[in-house]
Amino acid sequence: SDVSPQVQSGVPRVVLKGATGTGKTFVLANLIARTNRPTLIVAPNKVLAAQLYTELRSFFPTNAVTIFFSHFDFYRPESYAPVSQNYVEKASQTNPKIDALRHEATRSLFERRDTIVVATVSCIYGLGMPAEYLDRATALSVGQRWRAADLLAALREMRYERAAGRQLGRGEFLWPGGAGGTSG
Repeated sequence: SDVSPQVQSGVPRVVLKGATGTGKTFVLANLIARTNRPTLIVAPNKVLAAQLYTELRSFFPTNAVTIFFSHFDFYRPESYAPVSQNYVEKASQTNPKIDALRHEATRSLFERRDTIVVATVSCIYGLGMPAEYLDRATALSVGQRWRAADLLAALREMRYERAAGRQLGRGEFLWPGGAGGTSG
């Protein structure tokens, strides 16, 4: 069915229903192509989100098709059992690869109009307010000139640290030379 008139007329939510293999993703892809707007698709779980992500990447090979879902490999909320008077602290472990994908999705929304974000319901726990996210970023581009001290200060302000060796890890930067590039 053609749902693009509903979307283009301002209907805030359009739901596609149908059994597996009925063409919902194809209808969705055609709608995205016709409306030419950044798109958020919310799937009920990571498996369906990953499936949609893969299918949409094949429909839109040049678009910024991204994925945004919970970055926790493990999460246990805090709890208290009054009978045993036992308090259990919150515990969690994040997946850095998934966290990087979340940042890629967020960055794409700021930089590209052809962004398609496939997310799970956990997208409601985003990365914060867009203005604050942008305030914490520093744009770098090829050929741009920086004073070394200013660039180091910007990296440190974002909590980046100088890499200890030649291997670059998350939140680290490589800097040639001596004392000017030492972390501190």
